Amino acid sequence: MSKRKSREQHFTVGECVSQVQGILRKRFCHQQLPEKPLGLESQYKHLLELLRRTAVHGESNSVLIVGPRGAGKTMLLRLALRELLELSEVKKNVLQVHLSGLLQTDDRIALKEITRQLQLENVVGDRVFGSFAENLVFLLEALKKGDKSSSRPVFFILEEFDLFAHHKNQTLLYNLLDVSQSAQAPVAVVGLTCRLDVLELLEKRVKSRFSHRQIHLLNSLRFSQYQEAFCTELTLSDDFPDSKFSQEWNHNIKKLCEEKSVVEILQKHFNSSTDFRSLHSLLLLAVSRISVSNPSLKASDLLEASRMSSADSKGNILHGLSILELCLIIAMKHLNDIYEGEPFNFQMVHNEFKKFLQRKSHSIHNFEKPVVFKAFEHLLQLELIRPVDGGVCKVQREYQLMRLMLDHTQVMEALQRYPQCPTDVKQWAVSAFG
Repeated sequence: MSKRKSREQHFTVGECVSQVQGILRKRFCHQQLPEKPLGLESQYKHLLELLRRTAVHGESNSVLIVGPRGAGKTMLLRLALRELLELSEVKKNVLQVHLSGLLQTDDRIALKEITRQLQLENVVGDRVFGSFAENLVFLLEALKKGDKSSSRPVFFILEEFDLFAHHKNQTLLYNLLDVSQSAQAPVAVVGLTCRLDVLELLEKRVKSRFSHRQIHLLNSLRFSQYQEAFCTELTLSDDFPDSKFSQEWNHNIKKLCEEKSVVEILQKHFNSSTDFRSLHSLLLLAVSRISVSNPSLKASDLLEASRMSSADSKGNILHGLSILELCLIIAMKHLNDIYEGEPFNFQMVHNEFKKFLQRKSHSIHNFEKPVVFKAFEHLLQLELIRPVDGGVCKVQREYQLMRLMLDHTQVMEALQRYPQCPTDVKQWAVSAFG
C-alpha cells in the first residue's frame, strides 16, 4: 500500500493528462466495448439467445441485424459474443468466421478467407485443393461431418451483407444458408446491413433457405440515458494509477454534467442524432483540448467541440462571400419572411437590394445591375440558391423562380461571424421589414 502511495506521488500533471487522453481515446474510438447496450436491450437479448442456441444446443440459425450506420450493429454483436465466450465450454468449442462485403468482393476470395479462418488451408493430409469447386466441396463437407454432438459450432458473421448479394449467382450465400438449414453442422449466419430492402436483393433459392429473422435497431434511447452515458464515458475507473487526480477528475465531470450550458449542448446533439458515434466524436474533440495548463474538462471545451463537430458547411460558405453577395442573401431572407417562403426571382431580389441602398446604406457602393446579376449567378453556382423547376423552364434568367437553401438561423449566425461586416448591413438583416 505504501509503495502504491509513493508511486502516485511521482505522477506529474502531464503524465496524468497523457494517461487520461489515452484511456478516453481508446473508449471513444470503439476499441473498448461498453458494459451494456443502452437503448437496445430487447434486441441484445434476442441476438444472444439465437447465438446461445447454436453454441450450446447445436441449433442452426440465420439472422439479419438491420439498422442505419452508427446505430450499434457491430457493437451489439460484439457484446453478445463477449458474453457468450465467457462460458468456458463455448469458448473452447465455437469457431468464428468474420467476412466483409467490402473486403471479400467475390465468392472465391470469401471462400479462401473462410478456409484460412477455419484453419483448413490447402492441405489436409496429402490432399491439395487448387480449384474453387474442390475447395467449396471440401469446406462444406468439413462443416457437415459428424452429428451435432461432435461438430464444432461455427458463427459466420457477414458485415455489409447486402454486398454479398451482388456476387455472381449468390453462390456463397446459398451454400452458407443451405448448411444452416440442413442442420448437419451447427452454423449461425449473422448478416449486418444498412439496407431495409436487403431481402429483395436475394434470389428465390437463397431467400427460401433464409430463416427471415431480422433484428431492427431502432434506438429507443431517452435523453436521461444519453446524459448518463455522457457522464459514464468521461468518468475514470478506480484502477487509474493516480487516485487523487482520478477523484478530482470524476468530481469535476459530475459537476460538469449538471451545468445548464452542458445540458443544452447535449440536448442539441441528442435532437440531431441519438447514436453514440456522434457523441464520441463530440467527446473526442473536447478531450483533445485538455493539457497541462488546462488539466480538467470545462463547459467552454464542450461548447467549442460542439461548434466544430456541427460546423455548418453552407454557413461556412457565407463567410467567404463578398459584401454584395451577402446583401443579396439578406434580401432573399427578407423576401422569404414577407412572402412566407414562396419562391422569388432576381428582379424581386434586386428591387429589395435597391430599397436598402436608398433608405439605409451609407457603406455599400451602388452596383450596376449586370454586376448584381453576376453576383446572383455566383450564389447559384455555390448552390446557396436553386431553381424551383430545376432549370428546365425557358424563361428569362432574371425572372426564373428560385429558392434560398439557407434558413433564417444560418444567415444570422454567419453574419455574426462575418469578418468586418458593415453595421448598417447587420441592422438591415435584423430589421423586420427589410
